[in-house]
Amino acid sequence: MKKTALFLLLPCTLSFLPALVFPDQAQIQAQVETETQRKVSPEMEIDVGIVQRFGDEAGDRLTLSSTEGDTLTVKFQDGNGQLKTENVSNIVLEIAPKSTESPLLQEWIVLSDVATFETAENSALEWQKKGIEVEVVQPERWQVWAKRETYNTPILRRMLLENLQERGEINPYLQSEVLNTIPIVSFVINGFRYNRNNLEITSNKNLIRVKEGDKAILFGGRLRVQPNSYGNFTLVNEVPIEVYLRGVVPHEIGPNAPYNSVEAQTVIARTYALRNLRRFQADNYELCATVHCQVYKGLTGTVANADRAIQATRGLVLTHNDELVDALYSAHTGGVTAQFEDIWDGEPRPYLRARIDGANPQWNLAQQPLDNEANFRRFISSKQGFNGTESAVFRWNRQSSIAQLTEDLNKYLEKTKHPLAGIKKILRMAVTERSPSGRILLFTIETDRGIIELQKTEARSAFGPPRSTLFYIDPILDASGNLTGYKFIGGGFGHGVGLNQYGSYTLANLGWKYDRILQFYYPGTVLQQLREGIVFYPES
Repeated sequence: MKKTALFLLLPCTLSFLPALVFPDQAQIQAQVETETQRKVSPEMEIDVGIVQRFGDEAGDRLTLSSTEGDTLTVKFQDGNGQLKTENVSNIVLEIAPKSTESPLLQEWIVLSDVATFETAENSALEWQKKGIEVEVVQPERWQVWAKRETYNTPILRRMLLENLQERGEINPYLQSEVLNTIPIVSFVINGFRYNRNNLEITSNKNLIRVKEGDKAILFGGRLRVQPNSYGNFTLVNEVPIEVYLRGVVPHEIGPNAPYNSVEAQTVIARTYALRNLRRFQADNYELCATVHCQVYKGLTGTVANADRAIQATRGLVLTHNDELVDALYSAHTGGVTAQFEDIWDGEPRPYLRARIDGANPQWNLAQQPLDNEANFRRFISSKQGFNGTESAVFRWNRQSSIAQLTEDLNKYLEKTKHPLAGIKKILRMAVTERSPSGRILLFTIETDRGIIELQKTEARSAFGPPRSTLFYIDPILDASGNLTGYKFIGGGFGHGVGLNQYGSYTLANLGWKYDRILQFYYPGTVLQQLREGIVFYPES
Protein backbone atom coordinates (compact mmCIF):
# COMPACT_ATOMS: atom_id res chain seq x y z
CA MET A 1 0.00 0.00 0.00
CA LYS A 2 1.70 3.18 -1.16
CA LYS A 3 1.50 5.94 1.42
CA THR A 4 2.66 9.47 1.91
CA ALA A 5 2.68 10.17 5.65
CA LEU A 6 1.99 13.70 6.87
CA PHE A 7 1.84 14.84 10.47
CA LEU A 8 0.45 17.77 12.42
CA LEU A 9 -1.35 20.58 10.65
CA LEU A 10 -1.89 19.30 7.15
CA PRO A 11 -2.63 22.20 4.75
CA CYS A 12 -6.35 22.71 4.40
CA THR A 13 -5.98 22.54 0.61
CA LEU A 14 -6.28 18.76 1.06
CA SER A 15 -9.75 19.09 2.51
CA PHE A 16 -11.30 18.38 -0.91
CA LEU A 17 -9.98 14.80 -0.82
CA PRO A 18 -12.50 12.07 -0.08
CA ALA A 19 -12.03 10.35 3.26
CA LEU A 20 -11.09 6.69 3.48
CA VAL A 21 -14.05 4.57 4.53
CA PHE A 22 -13.57 3.02 7.96
CA PRO A 23 -15.69 0.17 9.39
CA ASP A 24 -19.33 1.25 9.39
CA GLN A 25 -20.04 2.78 12.82
CA ALA A 26 -23.74 1.87 12.73
CA GLN A 27 -22.76 -1.74 12.10
CA ILE A 28 -20.29 -1.63 14.99
CA GLN A 29 -22.92 -0.15 17.32
CA ALA A 30 -25.38 -2.87 16.31
CA GLN A 31 -22.70 -5.44 17.05
CA VAL A 32 -22.07 -3.93 20.50
CA GLU A 33 -25.79 -3.89 21.30
CA THR A 34 -26.13 -7.51 20.20
CA GLU A 35 -23.17 -8.53 22.35
CA THR A 36 -24.63 -6.91 25.45
CA GLN A 37 -27.86 -8.86 24.87
CA ARG A 38 -26.30 -12.28 24.24
CA LYS A 39 -26.86 -15.10 26.67
CA VAL A 40 -24.30 -15.21 29.46
CA SER A 41 -23.22 -18.85 29.82
CA PRO A 42 -20.16 -21.09 29.39
CA GLU A 43 -21.32 -21.62 25.77
CA MET A 44 -21.13 -17.93 24.89
CA GLU A 45 -18.87 -17.00 22.00
CA ILE A 46 -16.21 -14.32 21.82
CA ASP A 47 -14.52 -12.65 18.83
CA VAL A 48 -10.72 -12.90 18.74
CA GLY A 49 -8.56 -11.09 16.19
CA ILE A 50 -6.08 -13.84 15.32
CA VAL A 51 -4.45 -11.92 12.43
CA GLN A 52 -4.87 -8.26 13.27
CA ARG A 53 -3.07 -6.54 10.38
CA PHE A 54 -3.68 -8.66 7.31
CA GLY A 55 -2.67 -6.47 4.37
CA ASP A 56 -0.16 -4.35 6.25
CA GLU A 57 2.31 -5.68 3.67
CA ALA A 58 1.36 -6.12 0.02
CA GLY A 59 2.64 -9.71 0.00
CA ASP A 60 0.53 -10.89 2.95
CA ARG A 61 -1.08 -14.27 2.31
CA LEU A 62 -3.31 -16.62 4.33
CA THR A 63 -4.31 -20.17 3.44
CA LEU A 64 -7.47 -21.46 5.11
CA SER A 65 -8.25 -25.16 4.84
CA SER A 66 -10.68 -27.73 6.21
CA THR A 67 -9.74 -30.87 8.10
CA GLU A 68 -9.89 -34.31 6.51
CA GLY A 69 -13.39 -35.26 5.36
CA ASP A 70 -14.74 -31.73 5.75
CA THR A 71 -15.22 -28.65 3.56
CA LEU A 72 -15.21 -24.91 4.05
CA THR A 73 -18.27 -22.79 3.38
CA VAL A 74 -17.32 -19.31 2.19
CA LYS A 75 -19.94 -16.54 2.20
CA PHE A 76 -19.57 -13.09 0.65
CA GLN A 77 -21.51 -10.61 -1.44
CA ASP A 78 -21.44 -10.91 -5.22
CA GLY A 79 -21.18 -7.97 -7.58
CA ASN A 80 -24.92 -7.29 -7.22
CA GLY A 81 -24.83 -7.23 -3.44
CA GLN A 82 -26.43 -10.66 -3.11
CA LEU A 83 -25.10 -13.23 -0.64
CA LYS A 84 -23.00 -15.83 -2.43
CA THR A 85 -22.05 -19.20 -0.90
CA GLU A 86 -19.24 -21.46 -2.14
CA ASN A 87 -17.97 -24.80 -0.78
CA VAL A 88 -14.24 -25.47 -1.09
CA SER A 89 -11.58 -27.56 0.65
CA ASN A 90 -9.26 -24.57 0.96
CA ILE A 91 -9.01 -20.92 0.04
CA VAL A 92 -5.96 -18.67 -0.37
CA LEU A 93 -6.44 -15.06 0.68
CA GLU A 94 -4.07 -12.52 -0.83
CA ILE A 95 -3.76 -8.77 -0.77
CA ALA A 96 -4.29 -6.98 -4.05
CA PRO A 97 -3.49 -3.25 -4.12
CA LYS A 98 -6.32 -1.36 -5.75
CA SER A 99 -5.58 2.00 -7.36
CA THR A 100 -7.87 4.81 -6.36
CA GLU A 101 -9.50 7.13 -8.88
CA SER A 102 -8.23 10.08 -6.85
CA PRO A 103 -6.07 10.33 -3.71
CA LEU A 104 -7.80 9.19 -0.51
CA LEU A 105 -7.27 10.98 2.78
CA GLN A 106 -7.00 8.88 5.92
CA GLU A 107 -6.52 10.96 9.03
CA TRP A 108 -7.34 11.15 12.71
CA ILE A 109 -6.47 13.15 15.81
CA VAL A 110 -4.31 11.28 18.33
CA LEU A 111 -5.13 12.54 21.82
CA SER A 112 -2.97 10.12 23.84
CA ASP A 113 -0.29 7.54 23.08
CA VAL A 114 0.51 5.04 25.86
CA ALA A 115 1.91 1.55 26.39
CA THR A 116 -1.17 -0.23 27.74
CA PHE A 117 -4.91 -0.52 27.26
CA GLU A 118 -5.59 0.14 30.95
CA THR A 119 -3.91 3.56 30.86
CA ALA A 120 -5.45 4.33 27.44
CA GLU A 121 -8.93 3.63 28.79
CA ASN A 122 -8.34 5.92 31.76
CA SER A 123 -7.03 8.61 29.40
CA ALA A 124 -10.17 8.21 27.28
CA LEU A 125 -12.30 8.87 30.36
CA GLU A 126 -10.32 12.04 31.10
CA TRP A 127 -10.83 13.31 27.54
CA GLN A 128 -14.55 12.56 27.77
CA LYS A 129 -14.72 14.70 30.90
CA LYS A 130 -13.33 17.55 28.76
CA GLY A 131 -16.18 17.13 26.29
CA ILE A 132 -14.29 15.21 23.58
CA GLU A 133 -15.84 12.10 22.04
CA VAL A 134 -13.18 9.42 21.84
CA GLU A 135 -12.31 5.84 20.93
CA VAL A 136 -9.50 3.57 22.11
CA VAL A 137 -7.45 1.93 19.33
CA GLN A 138 -4.20 0.02 18.90
CA PRO A 139 -2.35 0.86 15.68
CA GLU A 140 0.85 -0.24 17.45
CA ARG A 141 0.93 1.25 20.94
CA TRP A 142 -2.44 1.97 22.51
CA GLN A 143 -3.89 5.32 21.52
CA VAL A 144 -6.93 7.47 22.20
CA TRP A 145 -8.36 9.07 19.05
CA ALA A 146 -10.94 11.78 18.70
CA LYS A 147 -13.90 9.74 17.54
CA ARG A 148 -13.81 9.55 13.75
CA GLU A 149 -17.56 9.28 13.37
CA THR A 150 -17.96 12.62 15.20
CA TYR A 151 -14.97 14.52 13.79
CA ASN A 152 -15.59 13.25 10.29
CA THR A 153 -14.30 16.05 8.04
CA PRO A 154 -10.88 17.70 7.65
CA ILE A 155 -12.33 21.03 8.80
CA LEU A 156 -13.86 19.58 11.99
CA ARG A 157 -10.61 17.82 12.85
CA ARG A 158 -8.55 20.95 12.39
CA MET A 159 -11.00 23.04 14.36
CA LEU A 160 -10.81 20.53 17.21
CA LEU A 161 -7.01 20.46 17.18
CA GLU A 162 -6.83 24.26 17.15
CA ASN A 163 -9.29 24.40 20.06
CA LEU A 164 -7.22 21.90 22.04
CA GLN A 165 -4.03 23.85 21.42
CA GLU A 166 -5.73 27.06 22.57
CA ARG A 167 -6.65 25.23 25.80
CA GLY A 168 -2.96 24.48 26.36
CA GLU A 169 -3.04 20.83 25.31
CA ILE A 170 0.38 20.00 23.85
CA ASN A 171 0.17 16.24 23.23
CA PRO A 172 -2.66 15.88 20.64
CA TYR A 173 -1.64 15.83 16.99
CA LEU A 174 -3.20 15.21 13.61
CA GLN A 175 -1.92 12.19 11.72
CA SER A 176 -2.71 12.01 8.02
CA GLU A 177 -1.94 9.67 5.17
CA VAL A 178 -2.72 10.28 1.52
CA LEU A 179 -3.31 6.94 -0.22
CA ASN A 180 -2.90 6.29 -3.92
CA THR A 181 -3.75 2.60 -3.48
CA ILE A 182 -5.78 0.66 -0.95
CA PRO A 183 -5.53 -3.05 -0.14
CA ILE A 184 -8.33 -5.44 -0.96
CA VAL A 185 -8.70 -9.14 -0.16
CA SER A 186 -8.39 -11.27 -3.28
CA PHE A 187 -9.14 -15.00 -3.69
CA VAL A 188 -9.94 -17.55 -6.38
CA ILE A 189 -12.90 -19.97 -6.29
CA ASN A 190 -13.70 -22.28 -9.22
CA GLY A 191 -11.32 -20.42 -11.48
CA PHE A 192 -12.86 -17.00 -10.83
CA ARG A 193 -11.01 -14.30 -8.88
CA TYR A 194 -12.98 -12.24 -6.38
CA ASN A 195 -11.92 -9.01 -4.66
CA ARG A 196 -13.86 -8.38 -1.46
CA ASN A 197 -13.60 -6.57 1.88
CA ASN A 198 -15.73 -8.96 3.95
CA LEU A 199 -16.21 -12.71 3.98
CA GLU A 200 -17.23 -15.46 6.40
CA ILE A 201 -15.70 -18.93 6.54
CA THR A 202 -17.27 -21.90 8.36
CA SER A 203 -16.92 -25.68 8.34
CA ASN A 204 -19.21 -28.55 9.30
CA LYS A 205 -16.82 -29.68 12.04
CA ASN A 206 -16.14 -26.14 13.28
CA LEU A 207 -12.44 -26.71 12.62
CA ILE A 208 -10.42 -24.50 10.26
CA ARG A 209 -6.67 -24.54 9.71
CA VAL A 210 -4.99 -21.16 9.14
CA LYS A 211 -1.56 -21.04 7.55
CA GLU A 212 0.43 -17.80 7.59
CA GLY A 213 3.94 -18.15 6.20
CA ASP A 214 5.35 -21.46 7.46
CA LYS A 215 3.09 -21.57 10.53
CA ALA A 216 -0.22 -23.45 10.49
CA ILE A 217 -2.68 -23.33 13.41
CA LEU A 218 -5.98 -25.17 13.83
CA PHE A 219 -8.84 -23.06 15.16
CA GLY A 220 -12.22 -24.08 16.50
CA GLY A 221 -15.35 -22.10 15.66
CA ARG A 222 -15.81 -19.80 12.66
CA LEU A 223 -13.73 -17.16 10.89
CA ARG A 224 -14.49 -13.85 9.26
CA VAL A 225 -12.38 -11.30 7.39
CA GLN A 226 -13.28 -7.65 7.91
CA PRO A 227 -11.79 -4.15 7.53
CA ASN A 228 -10.16 -2.52 10.56
CA SER A 229 -9.37 1.06 11.54
CA TYR A 230 -5.92 1.18 9.95
CA GLY A 231 -6.62 0.60 6.26
CA ASN A 232 -6.10 -3.18 6.22
CA PHE A 233 -7.97 -6.25 7.51
CA THR A 234 -8.44 -8.49 10.54
CA LEU A 235 -9.05 -12.24 10.55
CA VAL A 236 -11.47 -12.84 13.42
CA ASN A 237 -12.14 -16.17 15.15
CA GLU A 238 -15.66 -16.53 16.56
CA VAL A 239 -15.17 -19.17 19.24
CA PRO A 240 -16.94 -20.45 22.39
CA ILE A 241 -15.21 -19.18 25.51
CA GLU A 242 -14.39 -22.67 26.84
CA VAL A 243 -12.85 -23.70 23.49
CA TYR A 244 -10.89 -20.43 23.45
CA LEU A 245 -9.39 -21.34 26.84
CA ARG A 246 -7.92 -24.53 25.36
CA GLY A 247 -5.71 -22.28 23.21
CA VAL A 248 -4.80 -19.94 26.06
CA VAL A 249 -4.18 -21.83 29.30
CA PRO A 250 -1.27 -24.13 28.30
CA HIS A 251 0.54 -21.29 26.54
CA GLU A 252 0.13 -18.84 29.40
CA ILE A 253 0.87 -21.05 32.43
CA GLY A 254 3.13 -23.55 30.65
CA PRO A 255 2.44 -27.14 29.54
CA ASN A 256 4.17 -28.69 32.56
CA ALA A 257 2.76 -26.47 35.32
CA PRO A 258 1.43 -28.11 38.53
CA TYR A 259 -2.26 -28.94 38.17
CA ASN A 260 -3.52 -26.59 40.93
CA SER A 261 -1.63 -23.76 39.25
CA VAL A 262 -3.29 -24.65 35.93
CA GLU A 263 -6.74 -24.48 37.54
CA ALA A 264 -5.95 -21.06 39.01
CA GLN A 265 -4.75 -19.83 35.60
CA THR A 266 -7.89 -21.20 33.94
CA VAL A 267 -10.24 -19.23 36.20
CA ILE A 268 -8.17 -16.09 35.72
CA ALA A 269 -7.93 -16.49 31.93
CA ARG A 270 -11.70 -16.94 31.68
CA THR A 271 -12.33 -13.92 33.91
CA TYR A 272 -9.75 -11.80 32.07
CA ALA A 273 -11.26 -12.59 28.66
CA LEU A 274 -14.82 -11.70 29.65
CA ARG A 275 -13.72 -8.57 31.54
CA ASN A 276 -11.83 -7.31 28.46
CA LEU A 277 -14.30 -7.83 25.62
CA ARG A 278 -14.39 -4.08 24.98
CA ARG A 279 -10.70 -3.73 24.01
CA PHE A 280 -11.18 -3.70 20.23
CA GLN A 281 -14.65 -2.21 19.97
CA ALA A 282 -13.36 0.33 17.44
CA ASP A 283 -12.44 -2.57 15.13
CA ASN A 284 -15.58 -4.67 15.65
CA TYR A 285 -13.99 -7.56 17.53
CA GLU A 286 -13.18 -8.15 21.19
CA LEU A 287 -9.77 -9.62 22.01
CA CYS A 288 -6.42 -10.17 20.34
CA ALA A 289 -4.33 -13.33 20.36
CA THR A 290 -1.07 -11.78 21.62
CA VAL A 291 0.47 -10.64 24.92
CA HIS A 292 -1.53 -7.41 24.58
CA CYS A 293 -4.46 -9.59 25.66
CA GLN A 294 -3.73 -13.28 26.30
CA VAL A 295 -1.61 -15.57 24.15
CA TYR A 296 -4.07 -17.68 22.09
CA LYS A 297 -2.94 -20.44 19.72
CA GLY A 298 -6.19 -22.15 18.83
CA LEU A 299 -6.31 -25.92 19.08
CA THR A 300 -2.67 -26.41 18.13
CA GLY A 301 -0.67 -27.42 21.19
CA THR A 302 -3.55 -28.28 23.53
CA VAL A 303 -2.54 -30.09 26.73
CA ALA A 304 -4.53 -32.75 28.59
CA ASN A 305 -3.81 -31.17 31.99
CA ALA A 306 -5.17 -27.82 30.82
CA ASP A 307 -8.23 -29.43 29.20
CA ARG A 308 -8.94 -31.21 32.49
CA ALA A 309 -8.68 -27.90 34.40
CA ILE A 310 -10.98 -26.14 31.93
CA GLN A 311 -13.60 -28.84 32.38
CA ALA A 312 -13.20 -28.93 36.18
CA THR A 313 -13.67 -25.14 36.51
CA ARG A 314 -16.20 -24.79 33.68
CA GLY A 315 -17.93 -21.41 33.90
CA LEU A 316 -16.14 -20.32 37.09
CA VAL A 317 -15.10 -16.67 37.29
CA LEU A 318 -13.59 -14.44 39.95
CA THR A 319 -15.71 -11.50 41.13
CA HIS A 320 -15.75 -8.56 43.51
CA ASN A 321 -19.14 -7.12 44.44
CA ASP A 322 -20.71 -9.19 41.63
CA GLU A 323 -18.41 -7.66 39.04
CA LEU A 324 -15.67 -9.56 37.21
CA VAL A 325 -12.31 -8.63 38.67
CA ASP A 326 -9.60 -7.01 36.60
CA ALA A 327 -7.90 -10.40 36.39
CA LEU A 328 -4.39 -9.17 35.66
CA TYR A 329 -1.43 -11.51 35.89
CA SER A 330 2.22 -11.65 34.89
CA ALA A 331 5.06 -14.15 34.60
CA HIS A 332 6.76 -13.08 37.84
CA THR A 333 6.29 -10.38 40.49
CA GLY A 334 9.90 -10.44 41.65
CA GLY A 335 8.81 -11.15 45.21
CA VAL A 336 6.25 -8.38 45.73
CA THR A 337 2.90 -7.82 44.02
CA ALA A 338 2.10 -4.37 42.67
CA GLN A 339 -1.02 -2.32 43.10
CA PHE A 340 -2.98 -1.50 39.95
CA GLU A 341 -2.11 2.19 40.26
CA ASP A 342 1.62 1.40 40.53
CA ILE A 343 1.56 0.43 36.85
CA TRP A 344 -1.42 2.14 35.21
CA ASP A 345 -3.46 5.29 35.54
CA GLY A 346 -6.95 4.76 36.89
CA GLU A 347 -8.94 3.97 40.01
CA PRO A 348 -7.37 1.54 42.50
CA ARG A 349 -8.72 -2.01 42.55
CA PRO A 350 -9.20 -3.03 46.21
CA TYR A 351 -8.25 -6.65 45.44
CA LEU A 352 -4.98 -5.74 43.65
CA ARG A 353 -2.72 -4.88 46.56
CA ALA A 354 0.99 -4.65 47.30
CA ARG A 355 2.09 -7.62 49.39
CA ILE A 356 5.17 -9.76 49.79
CA ASP A 357 4.82 -12.67 47.38
CA GLY A 358 5.72 -15.58 49.62
CA ALA A 359 3.89 -18.33 51.51
CA ASN A 360 5.96 -17.50 54.62
CA PRO A 361 7.21 -13.94 53.97
CA GLN A 362 10.43 -12.85 55.62
CA TRP A 363 10.13 -9.17 54.68
CA ASN A 364 7.74 -6.78 56.42
CA LEU A 365 6.46 -4.40 53.75
CA ALA A 366 4.73 -2.12 56.29
CA GLN A 367 7.93 -1.63 58.29
CA GLN A 368 10.29 -1.62 55.30
CA PRO A 369 8.38 -0.06 52.37
CA LEU A 370 10.12 -0.27 49.05
CA ASP A 371 9.69 3.38 48.10
CA ASN A 372 12.81 3.86 50.23
CA GLU A 373 15.81 3.32 47.93
CA ALA A 374 18.00 1.71 50.59
CA ASN A 375 15.20 -0.70 51.52
CA PHE A 376 14.63 -1.45 47.86
CA ARG A 377 18.25 -2.38 47.18
CA ARG A 378 18.32 -4.67 50.20
CA PHE A 379 15.09 -6.26 49.00
CA ILE A 380 16.49 -6.97 45.52
CA SER A 381 19.52 -8.61 47.13
CA SER A 382 17.20 -10.92 49.13
CA LYS A 383 16.76 -14.38 47.63
CA GLN A 384 14.83 -16.40 50.26
CA GLY A 385 11.21 -16.56 51.41
CA PHE A 386 9.55 -15.71 48.08
CA ASN A 387 7.41 -17.59 45.58
CA GLY A 388 9.05 -18.60 42.32
CA THR A 389 12.67 -18.15 43.40
CA GLU A 390 13.75 -21.01 41.11
CA SER A 391 12.81 -18.98 38.02
CA ALA A 392 15.54 -17.26 36.00
CA VAL A 393 13.50 -14.03 35.99
CA PHE A 394 13.11 -13.84 39.79
CA ARG A 395 16.30 -11.72 39.89
CA TRP A 396 18.22 -10.33 36.94
CA ASN A 397 21.17 -8.07 36.16
CA ARG A 398 21.46 -6.57 32.70
CA GLN A 399 23.43 -3.68 31.28
CA SER A 400 23.60 -1.43 28.25
CA SER A 401 25.93 1.21 26.84
CA ILE A 402 25.07 4.90 26.65
CA ALA A 403 25.07 4.62 22.86
CA GLN A 404 22.55 1.76 22.91
CA LEU A 405 20.39 3.40 25.57
CA THR A 406 20.37 6.61 23.52
CA GLU A 407 19.28 4.64 20.44
CA ASP A 408 16.53 2.89 22.45
CA LEU A 409 15.28 6.17 23.86
CA ASN A 410 15.21 7.88 20.46
CA LYS A 411 13.11 5.06 19.01
CA TYR A 412 10.67 5.46 21.88
CA LEU A 413 10.55 9.26 21.54
CA GLU A 414 9.98 9.08 17.80
CA LYS A 415 7.25 6.48 18.21
CA THR A 416 5.44 8.61 20.79
CA LYS A 417 5.98 11.88 18.87
CA HIS A 418 7.85 13.39 21.83
CA PRO A 419 9.06 16.98 21.26
CA LEU A 420 12.62 16.06 22.35
CA ALA A 421 13.00 13.23 19.82
CA GLY A 422 16.39 13.26 18.15
CA ILE A 423 18.66 13.43 21.21
CA LYS A 424 22.36 12.87 20.62
CA LYS A 425 23.33 11.59 24.06
CA ILE A 426 21.99 10.58 27.45
CA LEU A 427 23.90 12.47 30.14
CA ARG A 428 22.38 10.97 33.28
CA MET A 429 19.49 8.77 34.41
CA ALA A 430 17.88 8.32 37.82
CA VAL A 431 14.89 6.73 39.54
CA THR A 432 13.19 9.73 41.14
CA GLU A 433 10.03 8.18 42.60
CA ARG A 434 8.89 4.70 43.61
CA SER A 435 5.69 3.18 44.95
CA PRO A 436 5.64 1.27 48.27
CA SER A 437 5.82 -1.96 46.20
CA GLY A 438 9.11 -0.72 44.71
CA ARG A 439 7.76 -0.05 41.23
CA ILE A 440 9.13 2.96 39.40
CA LEU A 441 6.64 5.82 39.30
CA LEU A 442 9.00 8.41 37.79
CA PHE A 443 12.24 7.87 35.87
CA THR A 444 14.21 10.98 34.92
CA ILE A 445 16.63 11.21 32.00
CA GLU A 446 18.92 14.16 31.41
CA THR A 447 19.86 14.50 27.73
CA ASP A 448 21.66 16.98 25.50
CA ARG A 449 18.22 18.34 24.49
CA GLY A 450 16.66 18.57 27.94
CA ILE A 451 15.02 16.56 30.73
CA ILE A 452 12.71 13.66 29.88
CA GLU A 453 10.43 12.16 32.53
CA LEU A 454 8.98 8.70 32.06
CA GLN A 455 6.08 7.58 34.22
CA LYS A 456 5.36 4.05 35.46
CA THR A 457 5.57 1.35 32.81
CA GLU A 458 6.90 3.81 30.21
CA ALA A 459 10.27 3.47 32.00
CA ARG A 460 10.28 -0.14 30.84
CA SER A 461 8.92 0.59 27.36
CA ALA A 462 11.68 3.05 26.53
CA PHE A 463 14.68 0.75 27.06
CA GLY A 464 15.76 -2.77 26.19
CA PRO A 465 17.22 -4.07 29.49
CA PRO A 466 14.38 -3.81 32.06
CA ARG A 467 12.11 -6.85 32.37
CA SER A 468 9.80 -5.05 34.80
CA THR A 469 9.64 -1.70 36.60
CA LEU A 470 11.05 -3.36 39.73
CA PHE A 471 14.67 -2.31 39.24
CA TYR A 472 17.39 0.13 40.21
CA ILE A 473 20.26 1.42 38.08
CA ASP A 474 23.98 1.84 38.70
CA PRO A 475 26.31 3.81 36.42
CA ILE A 476 29.14 2.11 34.53
CA LEU A 477 32.29 4.25 34.44
CA ASP A 478 35.51 3.86 32.49
CA ALA A 479 39.00 4.19 34.01
CA SER A 480 38.80 7.98 33.71
CA GLY A 481 35.46 8.19 35.46
CA ASN A 482 33.41 8.84 32.31
CA LEU A 483 29.89 7.45 32.11
CA THR A 484 29.77 4.63 29.53
CA GLY A 485 26.53 2.85 30.42
CA TYR A 486 24.16 1.63 33.13
CA LYS A 487 23.45 -1.61 34.95
CA PHE A 488 19.77 -2.49 35.43
CA ILE A 489 19.37 -4.69 38.51
CA GLY A 490 15.92 -5.93 39.39
CA GLY A 491 13.38 -8.69 39.70
CA GLY A 492 10.33 -10.15 38.03
CA PHE A 493 9.01 -10.24 34.50
CA GLY A 494 6.02 -8.15 33.42
CA HIS A 495 3.88 -5.73 35.38
CA GLY A 496 3.69 -7.73 38.63
CA VAL A 497 -0.02 -7.09 39.29
CA GLY A 498 -2.22 -10.00 40.41
CA LEU A 499 -1.29 -13.64 39.86
CA ASN A 500 2.41 -14.50 39.70
CA GLN A 501 2.49 -17.43 37.28
CA TYR A 502 5.85 -18.78 38.46
CA GLY A 503 4.86 -18.02 42.03
CA SER A 504 1.70 -20.10 41.65
CA TYR A 505 3.96 -23.09 40.91
CA THR A 506 5.49 -22.72 44.37
CA LEU A 507 2.09 -22.52 46.08
CA ALA A 508 0.69 -25.45 44.08
CA ASN A 509 3.72 -27.56 44.99
CA LEU A 510 3.06 -26.72 48.66
CA GLY A 511 -0.38 -28.28 48.22
CA TRP A 512 -2.43 -25.08 47.90
CA LYS A 513 -5.66 -25.58 45.93
CA TYR A 514 -6.53 -23.18 43.14
CA ASP A 515 -9.11 -21.26 45.22
CA ARG A 516 -6.52 -20.57 47.94
CA ILE A 517 -3.98 -19.46 45.33
CA LEU A 518 -6.54 -17.03 43.90
CA GLN A 519 -7.36 -15.64 47.34
CA PHE A 520 -3.67 -15.01 47.95
CA TYR A 521 -3.25 -12.95 44.78
CA TYR A 522 -6.76 -11.40 44.69
CA PRO A 523 -7.77 -11.00 48.36
CA GLY A 524 -11.43 -10.30 49.11
CA THR A 525 -12.74 -11.77 45.85
CA VAL A 526 -15.42 -14.43 45.31
CA LEU A 527 -15.45 -17.46 43.01
CA GLN A 528 -18.80 -18.04 41.34
CA GLN A 529 -20.43 -19.52 38.27
CA LEU A 530 -20.88 -17.23 35.29
CA ARG A 531 -24.50 -16.09 35.28
CA GLU A 532 -26.83 -13.30 34.31
CA GLY A 533 -26.43 -10.37 36.70
CA ILE A 534 -22.64 -10.48 36.95
CA VAL A 535 -21.23 -7.21 35.60
CA PHE A 536 -18.47 -7.83 33.07
CA TYR A 537 -16.93 -4.37 33.42
CA PRO A 538 -18.12 -0.94 34.58
CA GLU A 539 -19.61 1.22 31.85
CA SER A 540 -17.89 4.56 31.36
